[in-house]
Amino acid sequence: MKRILLLIATNFAVMLVLSVVVSILGLDQWLTESGIDWYSMLLMSAVFGFGGAFISLLMSKTIAKWSTGAHVIDGSEGTNEQWLMQTVQRLAQRANVGTPEVAVYEGPANAFATGAFRDSALVAVSTGLLEAMSREEVEAVLGHEMSHVANGDMVTLTLIQGVLNTFVFFLSRVVGFIVDRAVFRTERGVGPGFYITMIVCQILFGIAASAIVAWFSRRREFRADAGSAGLLGTPRPMIAALSRLGSIQSGGLPDQVKAFGINSHSGLAALFATHPPIEQRIAALQSPR
Repeated sequence: MKRILLLIATNFAVMLVLSVVVSILGLDQWLTESGIDWYSMLLMSAVFGFGGAFISLLMSKTIAKWSTGAHVIDGSEGTNEQWLMQTVQRLAQRANVGTPEVAVYEGPANAFATGAFRDSALVAVSTGLLEAMSREEVEAVLGHEMSHVANGDMVTLTLIQGVLNTFVFFLSRVVGFIVDRAVFRTERGVGPGFYITMIVCQILFGIAASAIVAWFSRRREFRADAGSAGLLGTPRPMIAALSRLGSIQSGGLPDQVKAFGINSHSGLAALFATHPPIEQRIAALQSPR
């Protein structure tokens, strides 16, 4: 219920902000005089912006399993799987969330958590991670993923994505109408200038929005690292796990769930990286609080 109320409240807040901005700039009157129902366009932007983001979130567990080939375990498959299930159950109790589905998939060292609800999430680890790390290090990674679940990070990122989608959808069309009228001199309806400008703006605004989402994602990684240290009672295992990741090849996740896995980049790509550099994460865990 809280998530539904948060979604509704965020939608209203975004529409209110856009309405105020359009009114202050005088665009509402100009759009109306041009025969454009900008209120309907605003509503449509919010529906498409948040609708697409939340449909993706609701489908995230299914998409994650399908795209990675992950298979859900129950602990009866073997000793390692039994330990994995027991560890996740213990961490879930400490984090005060429902035990998520636990899955294993073939691939380089990585792990991720996803799902729309705190009490029915999915935590998946790769065979590469299980082979490369000690059980203490794997437990630290699982604690990191359980912290994402407990913090509601998947929903938070979805809300941020929905807000930005709404702005991108709405503003690209407003700019398209302005350029179509002012530059291409279209007097009735919309001409090719609108569609060309809208597509270009949607691409450019979308790139900027991706950088903002990535920045928020990097912030949540530090919090999840600290959450793992809290669940285990010490930051030492998480520091060891991050050091191990720094020395082996990680990755191998499809784009659909890459934001929820383990990865880092440098240079210009760092602007769009969903995870901060491992060195920074280790330094944050080592710094006194």
